[in-house]
Amino acid sequence: MGEEAAARWLEARGFAVVERNWRCGRYEVDIIALKEGQLHIVEVKCRVKNGLTVPEEAYTEAKFAALQRAAEAYILEKGIDTDTRFDLVSVVHSNGKFEVEYIPDVMVPSW
Repeated sequence: MGEEAAARWLEARGFAVVERNWRCGRYEVDIIALKEGQLHIVEVKCRVKNGLTVPEEAYTEAKFAALQRAAEAYILEKGIDTDTRFDLVSVVHSNGKFEVEYIPDVMVPSW
């Protein structure tokens, strides 16, 4: 449900969601979107309100490295030649309500 809330939030703000849960071997990208000629590789992290950790704490260097490898495979497979950004969508839910926070350029790729 958190990924669905994130996708709806992005679409409402002009992003075109082109893939969800795209997989390449053991790597996965939650959402792949386009906006203003840029490719957005979006990681979604969801947590319960007032939980022990906030969603952003789950976005680690190791997670980013895996996400970057998945993005490279996606770009190669689709023949994409455009700027790529890595974004995070934090979703906090409570009683069926979702609070969505978009964090652009959460990490910069090393390619």
